[in-house]
Amino acid sequence: MVAESTTHHRCVANGIKFHYAEAGEGPPVVLLHGFPETSYAWRYQIEALKTRYRLIVPDLRGYGATDKAPTGYDKRTMANDIRALMSELGIERAAIVAHDRGARVGLRLAKDHPDVVARFAALDNIPTRLLFGMMNAKVAQASWFFLFQGVRDLPEALIQGREELWLRYILTSWTYDPGALSDADIAAYVHAYAQPGGLRGAFEDYRAWREDIAQDEEDKDVKLRCPTLALWGAEFEAAKMVDMAEIWSGLAEDLTTAPIALAGHLPHEERPVEVNVALEAFLAPWKG
Repeated sequence: MVAESTTHHRCVANGIKFHYAEAGEGPPVVLLHGFPETSYAWRYQIEALKTRYRLIVPDLRGYGATDKAPTGYDKRTMANDIRALMSELGIERAAIVAHDRGARVGLRLAKDHPDVVARFAALDNIPTRLLFGMMNAKVAQASWFFLFQGVRDLPEALIQGREELWLRYILTSWTYDPGALSDADIAAYVHAYAQPGGLRGAFEDYRAWREDIAQDEEDKDVKLRCPTLALWGAEFEAAKMVDMAEIWSGLAEDLTTAPIALAGHLPHEERPVEVNVALEAFLAPWKG
């Protein structure tokens, strides 16, 4: 679950059954979580933004309480999921706030359906095409999970029954403060990934990297025209290896950047006050 102020719903969109949380009223904002998270990741943002916006907070295809479909994990299909979910909810246009894997979905949504994305905030994301394009031993070490989780079947076999050990390692190593997430927070993710198909769904997301790169190559020279925010944890190892501002200036015409000090890969969970200030400022012009 996410914050207590939300209501939880299910609906069929793009052929699969989605779980999503909803809170607040006003211009619609869709929050897309990353890995290894679920919609629970946005609990602090829901509380901060619900007074001004209608928040739609889904579990992505393969994650949380959304269907673990056998196929469809390329980002074009996952973006079509979100477009279909918006249509089901009567939303013609929304601001998209997205982290990590969700930002990959959000970027594809903004490119494939620019008419439905009013503003786009990408949190702590190096697009897949660019990440693999710079691959070397150092990058591979920092992004080991891309390669490991891209292997068929073996990761599930090794991790099943050990979800808590696996998640605690990832979540504590990806935060600047290893105690930033409580035992209860980690338990919420363990519960999600220990469900039938919970590991497979997330790993299929990673296994789609070849399709994702091919799709991104098709329109690599097309910049986003909507206002875009690139926000990242300044202490995350992968982000320190690249120039995040330069990467996103190559993707968006109208870019705002917000490095978050003393934060790792999960800035929205680790430094929610600072992240919420940046999101509130970025979303303020969005009137629906």
